[in-house]
Amino acid sequence: MKVVLFGATGMVGQGSLRECLLDDRVERVLTVGRTATGTEHPKVTELVPDDLGDLSPHAEQLAEYDACFFCLGVSSAGMPAEEYERITYQLTLSVARTYSTARPDATFIYVSGAGTDSTERGRVRWARVKGATENALARLPLDAYAFRPGFIQPQHGITSKTPLYRGIYRVTTPIFPLLQRFPAMFITTEVLGRAMISVAAEGYPRRILEARDLNDVGRRDRPGGSPGPR
Repeated sequence: MKVVLFGATGMVGQGSLRECLLDDRVERVLTVGRTATGTEHPKVTELVPDDLGDLSPHAEQLAEYDACFFCLGVSSAGMPAEEYERITYQLTLSVARTYSTARPDATFIYVSGAGTDSTERGRVRWARVKGATENALARLPLDAYAFRPGFIQPQHGITSKTPLYRGIYRVTTPIFPLLQRFPAMFITTEVLGRAMISVAAEGYPRRILEARDLNDVGRRDRPGGSPGPR
């Protein structure tokens, strides 16, 4: 399986990239973003396009990849509504439309969030925007899945680029062992990355996966390889 990965420098993207490099099911990874990750690995090719919102010049390259892991996202805290919608909805759909044209019926995994509003009518702005994004992706000629993780624990030296989140993680680190008892609300970057690979490789009976689903899928051992580091 060949994977194109957006947002590989972010916390979720770093976890996904790590698992792709460890998993025998993943043959190649194309990272796409505004900056290169600097990862040197035989599996990895990096693409830093001139305009992330218009990938049409790279459509032929994207067509070589079987699945897209879209881990690119921003926090809505303190961000103008128009800018949040531009990044969360418009950019995601621009990428997905180009990819669906280049590789119809490919798998597209969108990392959404717990509490996303599928009705698009709720009072919480970010939840409405993410709900609209999920719904729009479902209408494209893609095998699209929405992942809704809850609280995500970074592992293996991975950190968030958002100062607010880094502060939250520093405060909550001592209670991570307790949070792990609640798979409906808590997941690690390792398990989330492994869930992406498993769903891309094997599919899933539902298009929206909540944290409990992701934990169930991501905790399975890797076929064709070792279970990976814990």
